[in-house]
Amino acid sequence: MRNTLIDAGPLIALFDQSDKYHLKSVRFLENYEGYLWTTWPVITETCHLLDFSTKAQLAFLEWIDRGGLRIFYLNEKHIPRVQQLTSKFSDVPMDLADASLVVVSEISGYNEIISIDSDFYIYRDIRNEYLTNIFK
Repeated sequence: MRNTLIDAGPLIALFDQSDKYHLKSVRFLENYEGYLWTTWPVITETCHLLDFSTKAQLAFLEWIDRGGLRIFYLNEKHIPRVQQLTSKFSDVPMDLADASLVVVSEISGYNEIISIDSDFYIYRDIRNEYLTNIFK
């Protein structure tokens, strides 16, 4: 089964009908076959940016609960790598959610991401490789 990382942008768009990427996100995910993986920082960022609507936040959380996302758990042993990445890409800048996804890529070997951010064309992992953004 295909395993792909997903960033906050497409998740926000999925639950915000006014977002310019809403239809693209809906259509993309309707046709996607596999597991979507993310992290708690991405979920937190998504909920924060959906704060205009409790209904949208609850719909997002319900979707996760029904199996829409799988959550990769990071812990305190991953903080040094998050710090290294944040420092290395401070000129972009890299936020916690993005760093958490790169760390998951390094741990899991998942090399595809769904993101609206161009930053993932800059970020490289510990193997000096880019994640492949399949949300085109």
